[in-house]
Amino acid sequence: MNLSFFIASRYFRSKKKRNFITILSRISMIGVAVGTMALVVVLSVFNGLEDLVRALYASFDAELKVEAAIGKSFEVEDAWLKSINNVEGVELVTEVIEDNALFKYRDYQHLARLKGVSGNYLDHGRFGRGYTWGELDLGTVSRPKAIIGRGVGFFLSMDLDNEFEMLQVFYPKAPRSAGTIDPSQLYNSGLLRPSAFFSVDKEFDDNYIIAPLDFVAGLLNYGSKRTALEIKVRDGESIQRVKKRLREHLGEGFTVKDTDEQHAGLLRTIKIEKLFVFITLSFILAVASFNIFFSLSMMAIEKKKDNAILFAIGAREKLVKRIYIKQGAIIAFTGAFIGLILGFLLVWAQDTFGLVSLGIASSVIENYPVKMVWTDFLWTSVTVIAITFIASYRPAMIASRVKPNEL
Repeated sequence: MNLSFFIASRYFRSKKKRNFITILSRISMIGVAVGTMALVVVLSVFNGLEDLVRALYASFDAELKVEAAIGKSFEVEDAWLKSINNVEGVELVTEVIEDNALFKYRDYQHLARLKGVSGNYLDHGRFGRGYTWGELDLGTVSRPKAIIGRGVGFFLSMDLDNEFEMLQVFYPKAPRSAGTIDPSQLYNSGLLRPSAFFSVDKEFDDNYIIAPLDFVAGLLNYGSKRTALEIKVRDGESIQRVKKRLREHLGEGFTVKDTDEQHAGLLRTIKIEKLFVFITLSFILAVASFNIFFSLSMMAIEKKKDNAILFAIGAREKLVKRIYIKQGAIIAFTGAFIGLILGFLLVWAQDTFGLVSLGIASSVIENYPVKMVWTDFLWTSVTVIAITFIASYRPAMIASRVKPNEL
C-alpha cells in the first residue's frame, strides 16, 4: 500500500508540473500575441497620423515650393516665369510674397503672416481636406479681399456678414528721416474686405491671412521681388521628377522643396516618436517573453532524465539545443501569428467602422486615422524572432549540459 501511495503521489506531482508548464506556455503565447497586436496597432496609428499631417499640409502648401537659397526674396521677370511654366510637368506657377504684419479689426489687434498670392492661387485646389466658411474670393485690384485663418478670425472677432467693417493692415517701413515725428512715415497701411475663413491646421489657422499679390506687393514695397513660387504639378506627372527638372533649370541659387521637405521637422518628429514607441513596446514584448524563458527552464529541469537518455543513446548537444529553441519558437511564433492577425483585424475594423473616435467636435476627421504598412509587420516579426531566440537560448544551454553519469 505504501508503494502504491508513493507511485500515485509521484504521478500526480509530475502531472501538476506538466499542467503548470502548459499553463505557463499558454500565458507566454498570450503575452506574445498581445504585445505583437499592440505593436501592429500603435504603428498603424502613427502611420495614419503621418498621412493625415501630409494631407492637411498639402491642403495649404504647394506641391513644390521654390525659394531663394540665400536671402529672403528674389527678383522675377515675365520671361523667367514663362521659362518655369515651360518646364515639363509644370501646370501652374503662383507668385508669393509672405511676411509678418499687424492686423486690426474694430478694437482688436493681432500679429500674423500676410501671404500675397497671384490670381491662380485657388486653382491649386486649396483647402481640400479642411473647412471653409464664406466665399473663397481674393477680390479685385480696386477692392482686395482676404481669406483668413479661423484662429486669426477668432482673435480679431471678425464678422463676415458685416460689410461695413474692414480689416486694416499695417507694415513697418524705414522712415526717410530718423528724426521724423510723423507717425505715418513709420508704416504702410491698407484695407482688406474679409471674404472667407479657412481651417486646416492650428499652425495655419492661427497665423495666416491670404490676400492678392498686388495689394501685398504695394503694402510691403516689394515691387518685382517675391519670397517664393508655388508650383502645381500636372496630373499624371511624378512630383519628384518635376522637382529634379526644376532644380536643374533654376540652378544652385534656388531651392525646390516638396510638401514633406517643407515640414521636414514635424514629419521627422513623428517618425522619431514612432521609433521610440516601437522600442518601448519591444521591451514590453521582451518582458512578456520571460514566461517563455521560465517555461523552457522548468521543462529543462523536468526533462533532465529524458535529456540524459537522449545523450546516452548518442544525441549531441546541438540536437538538444535545437529541440528547446524550436519549442520556444513554436510558443512565440504561434503567439506572434495570432497577434498579427488580431492586429490586422483591429486596424481594419478601425479604418472601416471607426471604432475609436477622436472625441473632438471640430476635428477634420472623426476617428483615429490608421494605415497598415507591410514593413511594420515585417519588423514586428523580426523583433519577435530575435526576442524568442534570446529567451530560448539559455534554457537550451542548460538542457544540453546534462550528463548521463550525473543522474
